[in-house]
Amino acid sequence: MLKTKRKPVSVGEMLVEEFLEPLGLTQGALAEAMGVPRKLVNELCNDRRAVTADTALMLARVFGNSPEFWLNTQRRTELWEALHTPERRERIERARELRSVA
Repeated sequence: MLKTKRKPVSVGEMLVEEFLEPLGLTQGALAEAMGVPRKLVNELCNDRRAVTADTALMLARVFGNSPEFWLNTQRRTELWEALHTPERRERIERARELRSVA
């Protein structure tokens, strides 16, 4: 379970601040390198689209890192949001551990 109160870096923040800006890349250039529409990259950069396995594989290929890096970044954000959104947290907390019947 995530214990931090600080929201983790999102995929969009990571893409823009750690990859696009330092490398001087535009969203259009990244889209071209990935072989996808610019709209997909724009939605990733603005956290309006989640990273899928396919997207993670493409990003890893373009930037020379691992697909797990991208999927873990997505996973951390999703888990944090689930635990820090009151309605979602309340729903999650209704779940109870199954006791084994012996």
